[in-house]
Amino acid sequence: MLLCFAFYAFGYGVYSRFLARRVFSLRPTERTPAHRLEDGVDYVPCHRYVLFGHHYASITGLSPMLGPAIAVIWGWVPAMLWVVVGAVLIGCVHDFGALVVSVRARGQSIGVVAAGLMGPRAKSLMHAIIFFGVSLAMGVFAFIIATLFMPQFYPQAVVPSVLILVLALGIGWLVRRRKANLWKLIGFGFVIVLAGVAVAPGMPVSWGSRTGWILVLLGYAWLASVLPVWSLLQPRDFLNSLLLYLGLGLAYIGFFFVRPTFAAPAVDLAPEGAPRIFPFVFIVIACGAASGFHSLVSSGTTAKQLDRETDARLIGYGGMMGESLLGLLAVLACTAGFSSSEAWSEHYRSWDAVSDLGSKMGAFIEGASRFVAGLGLPAEQARVLIAVMVVSFALTTLDSATRLLRYNIEEIGQTLRLRPLSNRYLSSGVAVAAIAFFAFYEIDGQTAGLALWQLFGSVNQLLAGLALLVVSLYLIQRRRPALPFLVPMLFMMASTFAAMAFKLRDFARGGQTLLLIVGGTITGIALWLVVEALLALRRYMGGEAVTSLEIE
Repeated sequence: MLLCFAFYAFGYGVYSRFLARRVFSLRPTERTPAHRLEDGVDYVPCHRYVLFGHHYASITGLSPMLGPAIAVIWGWVPAMLWVVVGAVLIGCVHDFGALVVSVRARGQSIGVVAAGLMGPRAKSLMHAIIFFGVSLAMGVFAFIIATLFMPQFYPQAVVPSVLILVLALGIGWLVRRRKANLWKLIGFGFVIVLAGVAVAPGMPVSWGSRTGWILVLLGYAWLASVLPVWSLLQPRDFLNSLLLYLGLGLAYIGFFFVRPTFAAPAVDLAPEGAPRIFPFVFIVIACGAASGFHSLVSSGTTAKQLDRETDARLIGYGGMMGESLLGLLAVLACTAGFSSSEAWSEHYRSWDAVSDLGSKMGAFIEGASRFVAGLGLPAEQARVLIAVMVVSFALTTLDSATRLLRYNIEEIGQTLRLRPLSNRYLSSGVAVAAIAFFAFYEIDGQTAGLALWQLFGSVNQLLAGLALLVVSLYLIQRRRPALPFLVPMLFMMASTFAAMAFKLRDFARGGQTLLLIVGGTITGIALWLVVEALLALRRYMGGEAVTSLEIE
């Protein structure tokens, strides 16, 4: 663990500084889109630490806990190596690059930037992948959050979660309209949140069905998408981030106090029923090491709020490092968090047993709360703290992703000349409807999101590879060092296309026609984008001007 932390220190202290200075030449005095295009709704300058909290909470959903919690079936060594090394050399680089390129393209999304570098077809292809991937993931997130709120799981997490939302609305209004002191209000609000967590074990909310909770979550997501970022997203994500820092800090400190042994094997190359470890360990872990979804956050809400270019290093590179810390905690919780090797072997007895998403979240919560309880906190309160932390991660991603999906739909409307989609209320409604489809529509007795979930990792990694491709093309066209992005891009593309090829073969052999069609379509779109990039590079090498979109 100490070696892992040392590698994180090298990544942020040395490598990210090289990227900021030598690759991007970040300029502290350059006016960012948040200042040039400020509109009080989406483009709003934000203090670097508040924006870090928003960005960190937005990118860090359920996936960095779910992925490693499944991947440890191959042992703790492969999972730990990819979560740490993959994040420092690929994931953090990806997030940082997407943020900088978007800021230099007037805060436009990675899809629009792709159009500016490759041509208009690239934008439509990127929009298709983004729409599918975000809708699918958020449908699953809504389903899982609703499940965690059910009486048989963690109904104690409801009160603190609602309390954070109410406090955030109040803080946002007081700071914006009454010019109140942000830091005093945040400090007061955080104390109230901790008090809510302390009393939550005695206040479980046993209301409603899973369907009812999903509807409530969808209504909240729509509201968060249409409200100005200062009114809810900024203060709530900052409050949430403080809770997340506390939970992570206590869990890691507790880990060193408990000093557990690994209940899981170091390496198991052939667990029962599992696919081959390479390349699927990369695909399964996904967001814990590298995530294409982060390029949407970086080039979506975050790029529109960046106060100074130099803040991108802390927020882009540092934010992903924070997510990697959560992924690393998931590896520990689901390997060293078990009381015995026998208990671990029973839980991870086969691939079919490990693929239940709900049980994996339970394994993470129980394992992490064991570390926190090692500091002397009562076991039930430790469990509630971790459960609230998990729900907070998921909620912040749900509302931010709905806004990102809204941006995507608005851009699709501009491409198709559908002016009504420029209305944020309507486009948010379309976004929520797409999420609802994956949360409610059933395929063979499963919700569509869960039925298609095995495609999410591949889609997410494809999007990461494509974002790295866009950044690489940007750097090449400006004669800047591109290898720090080209090499990760080639690795991500190779591993993901290999995984998709294996999955498509399995879908065909198993008669899973829907998965075969959807997976084949996504793979085809990704290959088309690679071809578009190569054509754009050839045009550039031939002396043609960079495409007309305004990109600095």
